[in-house]
Amino acid sequence: MLDQPDKPGPDDRVDMSSAPDDMLFDREEQAGSGGGMLGRFRAGVSAQPGQPDGPPLWRRIIVFFFKWGVIAAVAFLVLSVGAAFTFGWTGPPPTFNMAGTAMKGVEVRREWVALKNVSPHVVRAVIAAEDQAFCAHDGFDVKEINKALEAAERGRKLRGASTISQQTAKNVFLFNGGGWMRKGAEAYFTVLVEQMWTKPRIMETYLNVAEWGDGIYGVEQAAQERFGISSKNLTPRQAAALAAVLPNPNVWKVDGSYASGRRGRQIQSLMAMVKRDGLDNCVVGK
Repeated sequence: MLDQPDKPGPDDRVDMSSAPDDMLFDREEQAGSGGGMLGRFRAGVSAQPGQPDGPPLWRRIIVFFFKWGVIAAVAFLVLSVGAAFTFGWTGPPPTFNMAGTAMKGVEVRREWVALKNVSPHVVRAVIAAEDQAFCAHDGFDVKEINKALEAAERGRKLRGASTISQQTAKNVFLFNGGGWMRKGAEAYFTVLVEQMWTKPRIMETYLNVAEWGDGIYGVEQAAQERFGISSKNLTPRQAAALAAVLPNPNVWKVDGSYASGRRGRQIQSLMAMVKRDGLDNCVVGK
């Protein structure tokens, strides 16, 4: 009869303590891969069949928009601050409003003039008509804003509360219209302008980018075409007439009944007050 292998007895058990280390590791790995704490841990950190690698799609979308949103915000901040600093030294290039006028087929005419070559009557006229607190505020006239809000709550006609600084920021960096989004951008650029430019520089820029209708931009061009003289030689009456049409220069005319009539006389009276109370001290003589 063939010899049968003996059944292992109690004394024939393998002593694993003397087995090589790699054999022990293989056995533990095989045992752990099927279950237990080690198996569950490895299943959690490794990709399983049928499951996509990496985070879920919704999380990747959020990260994508957040990353590029931050990049866009930083780029806008750097470019806007750089532009404000540069324009403070060199003067602004042609504005969006000028481009819009040209696109309508109207010839844009503009001649830059230094503030020292502009009549003080013009400075007093625009302060009297547009922003009597120009030298006192930091870009925003809180009192006028509150008055405008109160008028709106009472259902009255909406009144303007934009300062010369705000109008300068809008004319240089933005455009007319645009609603609340443009207003928010206007407020941001107003802060930049007030922090990086002097009051005389703001006034000089405003007078050179303001529109006086029919494609005329800047007080020098307006003085030459409306009165045939340089802005340095404008009289109080002429300066008041120019300031009177600023809110709507394509409707009101310098030689019309509105600018040369009651509104013009009212601005001349306010100009005397501006001079008397020194409301132009931050600009005139600087």
